[in-house]
Formats: sequence, C-alpha cells, structure tokens
Amino acid sequence: MNKNMFCIIMAGGIGSRFWPLSRIKNPKQFLDILGTGKTLLEQTFNRIKNVVPIENIYIVTSKDYGNIVKQQIPEIKEEQILLEPKRCNTAPCIAYANYKIKKVCPDANIVVAPSDHIILKESKFIDVLKKGLSFVSENDCLLTLGIQPSRPETGYGYIQIEGDKKTIELNKSFRKVKTFTEKPDLKMAKLFLDSGDFFWNSGIFFWSLKSIMRAFEKYLIEVDNLFKEGIEYYFTDKENEFIRKTYPRCRNISIDYGIMEKADNVYVLCSDFGWSDLGTWGSLYEKLKKNKDSNSITGKNVFSYDTKNCLINVPDDKLIVVQGLNDYILVESDNMLLICKKKDEQKIKRFVNDIRLEKGDDFM
Repeated sequence: MNKNMFCIIMAGGIGSRFWPLSRIKNPKQFLDILGTGKTLLEQTFNRIKNVVPIENIYIVTSKDYGNIVKQQIPEIKEEQILLEPKRCNTAPCIAYANYKIKKVCPDANIVVAPSDHIILKESKFIDVLKKGLSFVSENDCLLTLGIQPSRPETGYGYIQIEGDKKTIELNKSFRKVKTFTEKPDLKMAKLFLDSGDFFWNSGIFFWSLKSIMRAFEKYLIEVDNLFKEGIEYYFTDKENEFIRKTYPRCRNISIDYGIMEKADNVYVLCSDFGWSDLGTWGSLYEKLKKNKDSNSITGKNVFSYDTKNCLINVPDDKLIVVQGLNDYILVESDNMLLICKKKDEQKIKRFVNDIRLEKGDDFM
C-alpha cells in the first residue's frame, strides 16, 4: 500500500434533510440508516482503508462528534480526528487537513470523501480510487468523480465535460471539466440528461497536496493563510486551542465554489459504481427494498392499506396503520412524526428551520 496516499473523510454535517431520524446530537453519518449493521461513516472508512493506509486517514468532524467518531472508528488515533469548533463548510476543513498532512508527508496524494454516501459496487469504486490517486500523482490537476446520471435529478449539482461523449468508458475516461452547474430545475435536468455530456457532481475529489495548496494560494488565500499560521502547532497540545481561535475568523465557503468552479486545471473521471449521496429520504427510498406495493417499510408493526410507493420508517415498538397514501414519506423517531409528499422532500430543510425558529433546538 502506497504510503503517500491519504484520505480526508468529511463527517461534520447535521443531515437536516433526514429529520427526524437524523438529529443534531446524532446525525445521519453516524446511523445505520441502510440496516447493514454498519453506520455510513463505518462503511466509508472500511471502503477507503482498502486503498489508503489507516494511519493516513483523517476524519474531519464537529467537536461535538469527536467521541462518536472514536467509538465507531477505534482503529484511528486521536490525532487523526480533526475537530471543528464551528461549521464553516468544506473549504476550511480541507485547508485544516492539508496542513496536518503537509507536516507528515509533503508529497501526499489525497482523496476527499464525504462520510454519508452509498456505494453499491464497492470493487468498482476501489478501482476508481486507485485510478484517481494515480492520475493526480502524475498530473498537476484537481480531479472530481462525475457520476453517469440515470434520471433527471434536481437534487444534485452537474458537471459538463469537454470532448467526444461517444468515446467515454465509464470508470476509465478522464475529461477536462467545461462547466459546473448548481442544482437545476426539472426541465433543465432533463436537457442535461438528454445531452449526454453532463454528469452528477459526486463531491468526491482527488489531488496532490501540492496542487490543492497552490489552488488555495491562488483562489482562497485568506483561508489558506489562517491555517498556515498554525504550522508549528499541528500534532502538538496547542493545536486545539489554535483551531478554536482560528475558525471564528474563517470564511464559510465550499471547496466547489471557492476553488473547483474557478480553477482551470479541473478534470473529471466519468464513473458509475452504484453511487448516491443519500441527501434525502427520496434518494434512500431508491436504494431500499420494496414490497409488492413499492413501499419501503422499516418497522415490525406497520399495517398498510391502499398505500403505494411510500417510504415508511418507524421504531419497532410503535404500531402504525397507514391507509390511502401514495408517494409519501412517513418517518417517526423520538415521538416526532414527519409526513411529507416525496416530490416535496426538498422542503424538509425548510420545515426543520421553521421548527427551530418556533420551538428552539429541543426537537433538533
């Protein structure tokens, strides 16, 4: 296993679109939301360690989740868990990890992976990991994985590629990125799908440490400079105090907006390995087993009548009777109940914000 290979796993989100199952104290990446016996974080770590040495895997998370990470991933050392005192999006967490990695391996090649994705074809994904890390070790570039779209999805960002789309070999072809596009409406998503030169933006990135640090110096110098100030503190007992003081000064910005959409050396590896970012209940429904009525039911005491195409997730100790629903999400957790049309699932984040404003954080 190549000692220059590193991974940054991002595990700091609160998963508000999976409310009420995902809560601030225990968000979705720490849940066995697929019923596999492993949490999403555990599954992510187990995939990555097939390619990256365990001692080179860094997990960035909120200071509130440090103990959960230790419990779920006991193989890594405490110094490999990077605790953020506040959420500042993905660019600051990557900048923080960059400087940690630089101190131990200036020639590192890095994969950055969210902790809450589904990968159904793991052997293909592992091959893609190896190809991506090899590519960035030989090229001064920033690489992302673009997923072959299977439907006009409005919940994902898209990447438009350059070159002849007819010659693409999935999991093999590298292409220069032409444009990044934010989540489109349904009409535009259908156009993207029909064109054949748009791929879903997976949010999984590869680069050499030198390439990404040059990009920070060019496009996000103010973020880079903040973490550069702590070079002498990383891996010492002064690191946490430095980070505690630094994060409030840091800009809240994503790596996509801050660097990837601006850089001119961005490439995509066109891929298909059974990926879903598991961003919504609807995306989970697509991956779960269904009964003859196309209902996905979690819970031992659910009685359904004239109900089709629904996701129902309730505790085993609750008895639920459902009649006459079609294309709904019904989730109960800790005496909180969500009933929402699947087509309106993007509104769940707004519902959660409204609850927080009206009721405070007790239900979060």
